[in-house]
Amino acid sequence: MTVSTTEEAGVLRGTDFVPAEQLQARAARAATGLSKLGVDATGTVAILMRNDHAVFEASFAAARLGAAPVPINWHGSAEEVDYVLRDAGATVLVGHTDLLRPLLAGLPADLAVLGVPTPSDIAQRCGLAPQACALPDGVDEWGSWRDQFEPWSHAPPAEPHTMVYTSGTTGRPKGVRRLPATIDPEAAAVFYAEVFKVLGLGPGARTVITGPLYHSAPNLYGLSASRLGGFLVLQPRFDAEELLQLIERHRITALHLVPTMFVRLLQLPEAVRRRYDLSSLQHIAHAAAPCPPDIKRAIIEWFGPIVWEYYGGTETSAVVACDSEEWLAHPGTVGRPVATATVRIYDDAGLQPAAGIPGEIFMRAAGMPDFTYQGRPEARAEVERDGLISCGDIGYFDADGYLHLCDRKRDMIISGGVNIYPAEIEACLLGLPGVRDCAVFGVPDAEFGESVAAAIETEPGHAITADGVRDHVRSHLAGFKAPKVVEFHDQLPREDSGKVFKRRLREPHWAGSGRTI
Repeated sequence: MTVSTTEEAGVLRGTDFVPAEQLQARAARAATGLSKLGVDATGTVAILMRNDHAVFEASFAAARLGAAPVPINWHGSAEEVDYVLRDAGATVLVGHTDLLRPLLAGLPADLAVLGVPTPSDIAQRCGLAPQACALPDGVDEWGSWRDQFEPWSHAPPAEPHTMVYTSGTTGRPKGVRRLPATIDPEAAAVFYAEVFKVLGLGPGARTVITGPLYHSAPNLYGLSASRLGGFLVLQPRFDAEELLQLIERHRITALHLVPTMFVRLLQLPEAVRRRYDLSSLQHIAHAAAPCPPDIKRAIIEWFGPIVWEYYGGTETSAVVACDSEEWLAHPGTVGRPVATATVRIYDDAGLQPAAGIPGEIFMRAAGMPDFTYQGRPEARAEVERDGLISCGDIGYFDADGYLHLCDRKRDMIISGGVNIYPAEIEACLLGLPGVRDCAVFGVPDAEFGESVAAAIETEPGHAITADGVRDHVRSHLAGFKAPKVVEFHDQLPREDSGKVFKRRLREPHWAGSGRTI
């Protein structure tokens, strides 16, 4: 295999490489065009694209105006996309042509629409017909439109930030809009230096963007890597062996992954894993979902002590982190607070419990600007306590001050007045041979209010029964944690971030019950 080490800073998608200098020049021209369309520092620019160069161009162009780029989940229905466009107050939508086509008839009349022809490599990977990728009538083509303008030469009026919408697992998604005026510049410099250390980013970093750029973590990682002068390869969709090929071919130094990707990598045959030279890799950061300890150990054994884990949220950014050595000394931890960050645990009475006792996690970093939920100040107020922010997670500090996650507060099952945390049961089930992945959630129960249900993604060739699942849980955990309902799936529904869509598994059980909890 040919190994390439000559690429300069820039972004590579397929065989199409755009140097960083050219990417910024395109963004400067696009900024002038967006300004002529009425975008200013109060505005938003919606982006509906898979991983492509134009995501960076549109994001950087909006940033030059001080406006907020708004990446939209391209898996969303027309109704869901429309909701984000209207809620964000977007005046411009930049999108891949195949994604725009089904939406055009229902878009707001005053919305300017710019089409990016869906690249052939993305179209092939997604199984799209050529006619679906053609530029729709009446839509300006992004590149031609962009290049008619002179470059924007003014400094942005404020430090720009992407407005990312939460995944919306409960109710409508909320746009997290930063308030740049609230930032402390000195604290910000310290905070971002720490975050970039955790992410393994800096000038000359070489990385593969494996996750969707509409998701908060890949978006921050990708845009930051580019701004810092990195070399980026855009993977249209995650493929385990292809990732190993890209690491070898481009001498990749840093990666941002999620635990599901770890699982897929470890499922590769040993011969395939040994086929590629991965010696260039210096840093792996992961987050977004709990990582089973056995998986984490196996990844560290394979790649060495270069694995960093962090924890935070769209609202807070990364506030807790640990390296491989810290994790091995405190298995299951997500780390300790990073520089400028404060993290506290509160119980239901508003008190801070002793080490080992779980409660709701509240956190904040002085280096991050404050935020509001777009158009929902009351929702913003609900998540704050003593100046700290909750993302709805339950956890505890161990005796050494390392944070451990228990579960999502909203995922907690209350059965007969007893709190049951699905993450504990999921970790147990992942130790049962034949279980590739699983999701545990609550379903209505006439006697106890809720009972435990488990949806299990099975390994081919393994015979697992519902009774076998229950017996396994009872042999490791309290009997009341054994799932009353067991479902088997060839594949669980997932977001591109790797998170299981528990809502899709849960909703059929609650339909017609007259309640949601």
